Amino acid sequence: MTPPFALLRDKTLSARKLFNIESDLMVPAFSQRSEQVPDIDDSYCFDRDTTLAILAGFMHNRRVMLQGYHGTGKSTHIEQVAARLNWPCIRVNLDGYISRIDLIGKDVIVIRDGLQVTEFRSGVIPWSLEQPMALILDEYDAGRPDVMFVLQRLLESNGKLTLIDQNRVIEPHPYFRIFATANTIGLGDATGLYHGTHAINQGQMDRWNIVATLNYLHPDKECGIVLAKVPVYNTKEGKKLVASMVQLAGLTRSGFIASDISTLMSPRTVISWAENYQIFGDLEQAFRVSFLNKCDETERGIIAEYYQRCFNRELAESAIHFVVAE
Repeated sequence: MTPPFALLRDKTLSARKLFNIESDLMVPAFSQRSEQVPDIDDSYCFDRDTTLAILAGFMHNRRVMLQGYHGTGKSTHIEQVAARLNWPCIRVNLDGYISRIDLIGKDVIVIRDGLQVTEFRSGVIPWSLEQPMALILDEYDAGRPDVMFVLQRLLESNGKLTLIDQNRVIEPHPYFRIFATANTIGLGDATGLYHGTHAINQGQMDRWNIVATLNYLHPDKECGIVLAKVPVYNTKEGKKLVASMVQLAGLTRSGFIASDISTLMSPRTVISWAENYQIFGDLEQAFRVSFLNKCDETERGIIAEYYQRCFNRELAESAIHFVVAE
């Protein structure tokens, strides 16, 4: 395979054909793939507005953040655009354990010619900055403050990185790109759904050129995604079943917005439910292990009403309440 640093954007492709969206945009792409290019998911369904925002990042070196509820496929959306452009891509999850050293690098002791010597090992940012690479910062609003200030310099228009310990300034590769995904919009979590997220410095938020929102799709599109992932249901009865699953997911989202319940079904959960139904052969049991067991017991009565409304049958009493053995 061609190493990433030798890649050239040497072909132009139609966005309409690549992503099945309404657009006359012609997109530059690499003709060769490297090991860092994500695998193509042929069943992936692209949202037009989100795709155009991501393409602006790739084509014009804009800093793009995707915001939305969990399970909507924000990171996957960026990866699948990169996969079709043959653009190398790497994801970094900014959980509470990621430190400045992990991102920038550190001095390590190695054995060279029988002697212990100290050398600098680059972190993920210097490594990706010097090659044609799309760096995706997942859970951006969960990053530690010391980490966020390291990233702030990258968001400038020239994006240079200064390694103080090395007395070196790294110039970004012309095809280096940076993206981020977040469940909140940098203002903190007012819902209680995303513990561990923080308000983001507004000076840093201002450096993101494009902020796009990717939330739950129209039910028809969501049904199409589930059927693409679990094609065994692509029959008349199967489509009816999946439509009821998606309808139930929609009710949980409406209930969450109305503060009736504290847990909602994402498209990822619906897909898991369909897959688990294949495993267990029991729709109710699959629903229980895929979603219901994650819910607060005091809210299960409401969810049972949603289930009855969508499937015209009651959930078993044991599924709604914990059974205490005498």
